[in-house]
Amino acid sequence: MPLTVIGIDPGSQRTGWGVVRQHSGVLSLVECGIIRTTTEENVFSRRLAMIYQELTSVLDRLKPQEAAIEEVFVAQNSKSALKLGQARGVAVAACAAHAIAVHDYEPTLVKKTLVGTGRAEKEQVAFMVRTFLHVPEGISWALDTSDALGLAICHLSLRNSPFR
Repeated sequence: MPLTVIGIDPGSQRTGWGVVRQHSGVLSLVECGIIRTTTEENVFSRRLAMIYQELTSVLDRLKPQEAAIEEVFVAQNSKSALKLGQARGVAVAACAAHAIAVHDYEPTLVKKTLVGTGRAEKEQVAFMVRTFLHVPEGISWALDTSDALGLAICHLSLRNSPFR
């Protein structure tokens, strides 16, 4: 049976998302994108509503069975960390409203799974995402989108691992 997973890299200004399908051990890109909130949404709650609405639309359309969402890392700026946590909460709520199981991943685990080191640069993750999904070199997307696709790939790689 094919398994379809959405990866979500939450952010209050840019939320990356990517849907990957695994069938008989082969990964394929379904669709990916980024939700950009604009400065016009200067009321933070409007930004959160926009993220929820856009993710809901993606979930309704692509119907992933599972979700992989990046955990909030500890930031030096507590105000930024709080906003990131709220954006993450909106993403979790959108998945929960669609009865999609959510799996949390630390950024370092995703990097280690894809690149081999937990301190990999975003560009290295993007390169490995393109490699795993057999995406030609000329096709590119935002690094937030690559991170989201990386989350989906990481989940598909580790979901049955007893060492997770």
